[in-house]
Amino acid sequence: MNKILLWSVTAALAGFLFGFDTVVISGADTKLQELWHTSDVFHGSVVMAMALWGTVVGAIFGGIPTNKIGRKKTLIWIGILFLLSAIGSSFANDPWTFAFFRFLGGLGIGASTIAAPAYVSEIAPAKDRGRLVSLYQFNIVLGILMAFLSNYLLRDAGENAWRWMIGIMAFPAFFYTIIVFTIPESPRWLLSKSRITEAKAVLEKVDPTAKIEDLLHEMHLGNDNEDKKGETIFLKKYRFPLLLAFFISLFNQFSGINAFLYYAPRIFAEAGLGESAALMSSVGIGLTNLVFTLIGVFLIDVVGRKVLMYIGSIGYIISLGLVSIAFFLKWEGMQVPVFLFLFIASHAVGQGAVIWVFISEIFPNHLRASGQAFGSSVHWVLAAIIPSMVPFLFSTIGAGAVFLIFAVMMVFQLLFVIFMMPETKGKSLEELQETIFKI
Repeated sequence: MNKILLWSVTAALAGFLFGFDTVVISGADTKLQELWHTSDVFHGSVVMAMALWGTVVGAIFGGIPTNKIGRKKTLIWIGILFLLSAIGSSFANDPWTFAFFRFLGGLGIGASTIAAPAYVSEIAPAKDRGRLVSLYQFNIVLGILMAFLSNYLLRDAGENAWRWMIGIMAFPAFFYTIIVFTIPESPRWLLSKSRITEAKAVLEKVDPTAKIEDLLHEMHLGNDNEDKKGETIFLKKYRFPLLLAFFISLFNQFSGINAFLYYAPRIFAEAGLGESAALMSSVGIGLTNLVFTLIGVFLIDVVGRKVLMYIGSIGYIISLGLVSIAFFLKWEGMQVPVFLFLFIASHAVGQGAVIWVFISEIFPNHLRASGQAFGSSVHWVLAAIIPSMVPFLFSTIGAGAVFLIFAVMMVFQLLFVIFMMPETKGKSLEELQETIFKI
């Protein structure tokens, strides 16, 4: 088990790079716009959002290398992409070069959402799979916290502090790229490529006491879907799980979570906080996200997915409503950070903990990867579009109106949870397939 835990932690560190890369840009946000004299539209959609567009491409096409060259080699290439992105963007002297290298990092993020969870789930024993796969989500929020903290500590590093903020990610990226060489390839992937001898060797490392032939036989059975080979998730009988994946992904981003993580210091500055206080508040956001993600992961199999979504939705509505009021009434000081801490807590314990688990449960076995790719693509397309619009919307309709829109969307999410979302706790995947396809 110690070996499996070590390999799982190693693969899941891709999530740390994901979280760090997503948020580290927030510390350079206003500096880059001032440096290159770019418009709000260009700054939002190109400079700030290019990594997210890379993530969209990585999420859509990341399954190709994951299946073709293997989970391990894909994870190595992900580390290389993050390393190139960190070095290249930190040395960039114009917005287009900066955007190109940020795009490379985005490719790494998108591909990691497929390769890392797939690898961990394929080496983990069934009884520990949920806990081990959740290491990826934990690493995402740990990376977010460390990016906010790093930005705060480097805030006084001189005129080019933004270069240090972004370039510092080269160190964890290099470390990850090296250590991922030490993990074995997924035995299930090796088996799918008829590399039986190598699969046996890995399985013997995973569990020396297991009967290797029995495990290989079970894997063969799991790969046998000849009668359903031509099916896609877009068939009429799969419409309901498709809609569930679509709506939970849509509402995840219409909460404003990625827009907020990208622009946290700018939002705090809009609320009247100085630059240093804004960056320090961002560290508080990262810490809140980490703590409440752990709470959500602990509770998801205890109280269920719907209960967490109820808690999260109500928390969203209250916190976003208060943030909107604060901006409309021009409240200054610590009220806005406190309201936004409540917002982050609501997200972490609700949508943050539930979305990837829920999407992985609602599709039949032979279409699970396709269903997850669909949900992930909806999520990342919106995660690219919405943050790219924030600078423009802030300068036109104002921050209060933007947060009011997010609050109204969370009312619709609450209705989705009440009337449409099924509970998946405590049911086998086969039971869920029977239940969901009958609705």
